Amino acid sequence: MNKVFDHYARYYDLLYQDKDYAAEAAYVASHIQKCNPSAQTILELGCGTGAHAEFLARLGFSVIGVDMSQTMLEQAETRKAGLPIEIAEKLTFIQGDVRSIRTGEYYDAVISLFHVMSYQISNSDLEDAFATAATHLNPGGVFLFDFWYGPAVLSQKPETRERELENEKIKISRIAEPEMFLSENKINVNYRFLIEELATGKITKMSEKHCMRYLFKPELELFMKHAGFQPVSFVEWMTNTPMTSDGWSSFSVAKWVA
Repeated sequence: MNKVFDHYARYYDLLYQDKDYAAEAAYVASHIQKCNPSAQTILELGCGTGAHAEFLARLGFSVIGVDMSQTMLEQAETRKAGLPIEIAEKLTFIQGDVRSIRTGEYYDAVISLFHVMSYQISNSDLEDAFATAATHLNPGGVFLFDFWYGPAVLSQKPETRERELENEKIKISRIAEPEMFLSENKINVNYRFLIEELATGKITKMSEKHCMRYLFKPELELFMKHAGFQPVSFVEWMTNTPMTSDGWSSFSVAKWVA
């Protein structure tokens, strides 16, 4: 993913303030506990500002969060510093690439959320990310991740979207303009931001390109098998219903059996 989020990590939590991280963490935890009721440790690949990690820690898990973006990790550390000590001590954040990080430790579960796996746009990227998960799991451990579901993307097609948000300090206008590359199963989402500091009226403009891959169940099963995983489930994210062409966001659980 390079350091694609570095430019606007400062604004990330505002942009996704309506995202229910507590409910999502509880959802992921329920799948972990279904596979392994005694699970206690989690490695999170692509932890961002640490919101999912925080709520998983509140549920009793110890979480190691990995992210490439130093500015994201700074936000995660700020979040951690504001938590009660009994929660904060369950959290560790480190810089690393989900394709190559090796912590030297083993975990009961590896998770990768908010479509981090769809940022792995080449076959080698995906192979490496699955290998990272496999390398860090205890015997019988599980890898849980969400992703852009190909049939839904192709059915609905991406469209330009605009958003405006503000808090007591800043106002943000964001435009997301997609470009589809059908032969590569890829979408480039071109973001343009206009950020106004309310106290001074200062305006900042910036742009970022996020390259995303939409994925299909058969290809994911092949990547899983190659890395030593056995598929457990493929469902629509947050509903546990079958994947359909109506829902972009899907969720998979794979058990490490190699």
